[in-house]
Amino acid sequence: MEIKIVKDNISREELAEIAKHQFGDLVKAVVDIEKEILAIGGEMHADEETMLIEKEGSKREYTWGINLYPEKSEEEWIEFDSMINLRPLQNNRSRGVEDLKIQEKIIEITKKLIKS
Repeated sequence: MEIKIVKDNISREELAEIAKHQFGDLVKAVVDIEKEILAIGGEMHADEETMLIEKEGSKREYTWGINLYPEKSEEEWIEFDSMINLRPLQNNRSRGVEDLKIQEKIIEITKKLIKS
């Protein structure tokens, strides 16, 4: 599957179709919280992050890996879990996103770019 950079909109139906061709029920995504864009469709978050850095000029400190479950409810469909989130220098010592403000920003951007 080709990595797609989302700057405008994508539907949850389209996301579900991408999931079927990859992991079944999830799509890996990387959100750039500064540029308010995301990359989807990669096998690994690191590939999506690299694409954002190389093609969009994203900076690593603003990119965060998530998993999206398009068939789940609004409250459950975003999972904050990725190896790229391990950032001791940014006080993020887990695969999750520990800063609640960053989590909120990721949710806001994801809702803006992925329409139900």
